[in-house]
Amino acid sequence: MITNFEEFCATLKQAGFSMGGGNAKGIYAAIPYDWKEQSAIETPVKWHTGDPETDPWEWRMRVLEERDDIAYAKLFFRSSGFITDAWYPYFYAVRRNGETFDEAYDEGTLSQTARRIYEIVEGNEVAFHEIKQIGGFGKEENAAFERAIVELQMRMFITMSGRAQKINKLGEGYGWSSTVFMTVEEFWEKRGLILQDLNPVESYERIVQQVLRLNPDAAKRKIDKFIKG
Repeated sequence: MITNFEEFCATLKQAGFSMGGGNAKGIYAAIPYDWKEQSAIETPVKWHTGDPETDPWEWRMRVLEERDDIAYAKLFFRSSGFITDAWYPYFYAVRRNGETFDEAYDEGTLSQTARRIYEIVEGNEVAFHEIKQIGGFGKEENAAFERAIVELQMRMFITMSGRAQKINKLGEGYGWSSTVFMTVEEFWEKRGLILQDLNPVESYERIVQQVLRLNPDAAKRKIDKFIKG
């Protein structure tokens, strides 16, 4: 059983990917219980304690800020998940199928809101609240904005890269931190990995086999949705 952050990272590196949030959703989760279930489990790993060594909620940002081999974002079933550097290229091949953002947008598979967001993030590292400000997104666009942010992560055009606070006129941080985004290509280039155009079919089959190694009972339909997004 995982007892701290380093053991979590080691387990994740071995598995290659994992659901976040303590719910395997029929696939696999390195931490297979959430905060509502943890009282029945004898483990030092507890959700929402604020302890960076034993709180999985803290780990999602630690992997982004302290490591160069793990991505975390809204990746599976429109929910959070982790993918290591060894396995990200396979998911990237399936999700992107060799398409650039402009090609996907021209084919009508991405929304206008997604385009506005992507144009702000491309070439930059931008916090959630800054994207809203720069793009001039109003309150009436909140629902579309949230959908597009998730859509871009699921399609592997952008990914989380850390967190940042809002800055006041004195240059001081205030309030809750918000998620920072960058394009997936820039995220991995910064960490020394150039994403190659792998064969999507072969990549899909490779992921299927790894899912079944982690969870032999995983249903075919669930696996398909997990991989393709």
